[in-house]
Amino acid sequence: MKERPIFPLLVSMALPMVLSMTVNALYNIVDSFFVAQISEQAMTALSLVYPVQNMINAIAIGFGVGINALVALYSGAGDRCRADTAATHGLVFSILHGLIAAVVCIAMMPGFLRLFTGDEAVIALGVRYSSIAFFFAPVIMAELCFEKLFQAVGRMNETMAALLCGSITNIILDPVLIFGLGPFPMLGISGAALATAISPVLSIAICSRHFFQKSNTLTFVRQAPSARLLVQSCQLGISGFVGELSSAVTTTVFNFLLLRLAGNVGVAAYGVVANFALVATAIFNGVAQGAQPLISQCYGKNEMAGAKKLLLLGCGTALALAAVLYGAVFGFTDPFVALFNSESSALMAEYAHSGMRIYFLGYFFACLLYTSPSPRDRTRSR
Repeated sequence: MKERPIFPLLVSMALPMVLSMTVNALYNIVDSFFVAQISEQAMTALSLVYPVQNMINAIAIGFGVGINALVALYSGAGDRCRADTAATHGLVFSILHGLIAAVVCIAMMPGFLRLFTGDEAVIALGVRYSSIAFFFAPVIMAELCFEKLFQAVGRMNETMAALLCGSITNIILDPVLIFGLGPFPMLGISGAALATAISPVLSIAICSRHFFQKSNTLTFVRQAPSARLLVQSCQLGISGFVGELSSAVTTTVFNFLLLRLAGNVGVAAYGVVANFALVATAIFNGVAQGAQPLISQCYGKNEMAGAKKLLLLGCGTALALAAVLYGAVFGFTDPFVALFNSESSALMAEYAHSGMRIYFLGYFFACLLYTSPSPRDRTRSR
C-alpha cells in the first residue's frame, strides 16, 4: 500500500474480477436466451427456480466473503498458519452447505413451484431443471469458495482464468445440450441445467493447479471443525449475505405477484429484466471483491488511512459504472428485450421495456450497497 499508488492498485485487483464476474453473469443471460427459444413456459420455469438458486448462493457468498476477509486479514498480519486454517474451514463448510442444499431443495421444489403456479407444464420443466442443478450444488459451492480464497491472497489472474473458462464452457455447452448438436441428444431445459453444473468442475480444476506450484500461498491442513471460525466468518460476511438474500427474496415476491397480475408473460418479462440486472450486480461485485482483500489487509496491517481511501475510490468507481450501465440500458432497451422474446409477444415486450428503464434507476443506489464493506466487520476478527 505504501509502495504503489492506491487507484492503480485497486484497478489491478478489481479489473480481473469485473471482467470475470461480468462474463459469469453473461452466461446466465445465455442460459435464459436459449431456454426462451424452447417456450415461454420454459422461461417462466427458469425464472421461478432462479430465486431459490440465489438464496443458496447468498449463503455461500456471505460465508465466502467472511472467509475471504479472515484469510486476507491473517495474510496481511503475516500469520500463514491461521490463514491456512481459515481456508480449510471455508472449503469444508462450503461443501457441507452444498450437500444440505441439494437434499433440501430437490425435495421441496415441486411443492415450492405449486405455490406460484398451477400450470403442470411449468412445474414439470422447473422440477426437471432444478433436480440437475441442485444435485451439483456441492461442486458449485466449492467453486465459489475457491474463488473467494484466491481473491483473499491476491491471485486475481487465477480467479479470472477459472471463472472465464467455466463461463465460456457453459456458453458453448448450452446450445449443444439444449438443442442436441452433433452426436449429442436434445435435452431441452435439462441441457441448460447440465451445462451450468459442468462448468464449475473446470473452474475448480484450473484453481487447483495453484496448489502444485512453488508460488503456492495457501495450504489445506488437517484441523478439527471450529465453531468459532464458523461464527467469525458468518459475522464478517453478513453484509454480503444480506445483499444477495434481499435480491432473491425480492425476485420471489415479484414472481408471486406477477403470476397473479399478468400470468406467465409477466414472469417471463421480469426474467428478462432480472437477467440484465445480474450483469450490473456482477460488475459492482467485481469492484467490491477487488477492493475487499486490499481493505482487509490494510486492517491487518493497521493502515486505516489506506482502507478509507480504497472505500471512497470503490464507491466512486461504482457510481461512474452505474451511470454508464443506465445509459446502455436506456439506449438499447428494445434490442435487449427482443433477444428473449422468441414468440414476438407485444405484451411481454411492453412489460420488459418499461421494467428495464425503471428497474435500473435503482442501481445508482444499489452500487453503493455492493461496494461499501463495513470497517467494523473487519475489526471483529482482530
